[in-house]
Amino acid sequence: MDTRPPNLPPLLLLTIILLFSQCARGQSSYIIDAVGLKILPASTVQSGTLVTMQCRVIVSHDNTARLTHKFQIVRDDVPIRSFTTTEDTVVHELKPARAADSGSYECRVTVKDKSKTSFSQKLDVTGLQDPVLYLNRTTLYEGDDFIATCSAPEEKGSLIFRFFRRFRNEESQRMKQVAPTGNSSETTLVLRQAGDYFLYCDYEINLVSGTRRSNHSNEVQVIVRELHISPVMNVLPSSRVFEGDVIEVVCKVVTSLKNIQVFLTKDKRILKQAPVSLSHRFTAQEGDSGELVCKAEWGNVQKETYKTLTVKELFSKPWLTVDPGDIFVGDRFKLTCSVSVYVPERINNQTLQFAIYKNNMKMTSSETYITQAHPSTNGNYTCKTMASSVSHSFVKESPTLVVKAKVPVSKPVMSVVGGTLILGRHFQLICQSDQGTLPITYLLYGPRGLVGHRVVGKPGDQAVFNCSSIFKSSDLSKFMCQAKNSQHRPPMVGSGMEAQLLRSTKIIEPVSKPMLTIEPSMGDVSEGQDLTLSCSVQSGTPPFNFTWYRAESEGALATQTSKMQKGYYHVRSVKGEHKGGYYCVSTNPANESKQSQTIMITVKMAGWKKGLIAFFCILLILVLILVVVFKTCLRQFKRKRTGELSVKSASTKVERLSLTQAEVIEAANVTPGMMGKSVWSEHVSGSESDDQKSETATTEPHYTGEDQHRQIQTEVNLPLAPVNTETDAVNSEVRNSKHGDPEQTTVEYAELNHDTDHQGDHGEHGEQGGDSVQHDHLDETGDNNTADHGE
Repeated sequence: MDTRPPNLPPLLLLTIILLFSQCARGQSSYIIDAVGLKILPASTVQSGTLVTMQCRVIVSHDNTARLTHKFQIVRDDVPIRSFTTTEDTVVHELKPARAADSGSYECRVTVKDKSKTSFSQKLDVTGLQDPVLYLNRTTLYEGDDFIATCSAPEEKGSLIFRFFRRFRNEESQRMKQVAPTGNSSETTLVLRQAGDYFLYCDYEINLVSGTRRSNHSNEVQVIVRELHISPVMNVLPSSRVFEGDVIEVVCKVVTSLKNIQVFLTKDKRILKQAPVSLSHRFTAQEGDSGELVCKAEWGNVQKETYKTLTVKELFSKPWLTVDPGDIFVGDRFKLTCSVSVYVPERINNQTLQFAIYKNNMKMTSSETYITQAHPSTNGNYTCKTMASSVSHSFVKESPTLVVKAKVPVSKPVMSVVGGTLILGRHFQLICQSDQGTLPITYLLYGPRGLVGHRVVGKPGDQAVFNCSSIFKSSDLSKFMCQAKNSQHRPPMVGSGMEAQLLRSTKIIEPVSKPMLTIEPSMGDVSEGQDLTLSCSVQSGTPPFNFTWYRAESEGALATQTSKMQKGYYHVRSVKGEHKGGYYCVSTNPANESKQSQTIMITVKMAGWKKGLIAFFCILLILVLILVVVFKTCLRQFKRKRTGELSVKSASTKVERLSLTQAEVIEAANVTPGMMGKSVWSEHVSGSESDDQKSETATTEPHYTGEDQHRQIQTEVNLPLAPVNTETDAVNSEVRNSKHGDPEQTTVEYAELNHDTDHQGDHGEHGEQGGDSVQHDHLDETGDNNTADHGE
């Protein structure tokens, strides 16, 4: 059996390849082209209209698979409805549209991970439904409450309802506004005045575009009846009575209504309560005067009646007095209890009884009490008075009197705040007594009179005085303090307080302005010397702190603390860098710095340096003089030597040049070309021999003119030629040169030799060329002679 797999048909193979290609591609490609929103029938409609919103999306993709679209309808950035579908269009209906549906709408479409939003479309729904008012009661008594309901059932959103009333022909007044709860609101209202009312309501709705208000609702008439429950109050025997009289107050309501309560109150305090009517009996006292109120209550309705009660006193409330007013320990004092009788026909002074109490303990049965002041007698004292009338007896008590024996003030003691006084500065003084009952008044006197006064009324307080500065220690002994705590006692003055104040005070005198001096001299110091800067003060409290500074540098040079009035700063081996301004600053425990004047120090050069510099200057001058003398001698020597050599060389060259011209004249029969060559060669040889002879002028023997002529004739064996004009000119110039400057003649022939050498190189160019060269040579020689004369 053949187990090989059968060959796959080509069509099946192609299908498999297509499937794999689709799997390889993965997610399909797509793009949201556009999202549109349409509102029908219009963007502005009346309330109650059916409004349709159509949202459509256009998506481009690369396969036939249907994509899932997520639609979201948004109003004023708040989503209100969502759809998920494969369709490209959805519809949202408002059945019907109300004012709450007004706003800006958008349609947001999401396809997989891509999203797009349409342009905003505005919907405006005009008009509001008229509200409806309903009351659970339309006839009621004044003060009764009732329930009112206002609603707009077809409206949407949170509505704010308001309730109004109109009484007879008056203007409408708002009764209540309730919080938004939907399209209906129920609340409780009260009408407290009898009469006919008309009630209505309306509502508001808050939109993004603003607040809209509805029309008024239907008006409902409410009849409020008067409630006859006003109470009747009687005070017997009268509303004006004397203390001790018996009073009866009757309060009642005449009505057929049930469940009525009656209250009797005074100063917001209920005296008695009863249904329908009450009667209250009491004995009149001093504090019973005031306003009585009778109240009748039925449900939430109250009616009130007022009466004023006046109670007259038979005698006054007793009061307790003490004599004297200021009681000090050891003094005797007297307490007296007294009253004033207002109705003598009812009260007899002989029937009054007195009693004095201390801390609720009876001290005496008399109207007076005398004792000696002592801490044990301090306490709260009262007085009680008992009296009897025809029909009643009663007791009155006086207010409490506090008796506390004072302690006399002791001698005051003065001290400086901080214990340290710096002369020339403001300071503070404390005046204090160790004993004495508060308040204590302190007076301080100084060198210029009264400084001030202080009253100490609380424990722990001190009498602190701000004093002007003093400049001498003795001025501190002129301060004096007085203390008193009674108007009837002389003030206490401390004895010996001036000496005690001086002993207990540390007096510091500020340091004076320092003086900076220089030793050994002022201002000028030589290098290498030792310099001492001394800083001294004239006055001040030690120890002193001296600090030295240099004006040109930052920071202190040195600091020294001394009990002496002078400090020193030493500078060893002064150098040029030590010059400049110096000053010192002094301080002491007064913490006040004083600065001296700045002193300028000039550092002179050391003596050995000055001598060394002088030596080198003299040596340099001598060298310069020697150089000048040497150059002068050398120049004279050169001029003399040059003159001798120039004379010798010039005479030799002239003779040789004249002999050469003679040879030229003798060689007149020679052709011009040959003559030019011979003359040029002779010039060259003559020039070279002249240079050599000039260089060896001191060693070669001197020849006479005939010897030189003979030698030249021997060296030049050329036939003579006729003399031309140019040759005569040359000879003439040479002759003239004999009468001139030897140096000039030497220079001219040197130039001539140089040009002759140059001309010899071009002698092969023929006769015409040789002649031109000679003319050029002569011209140049003339120019050189002119230049030499100028020099």
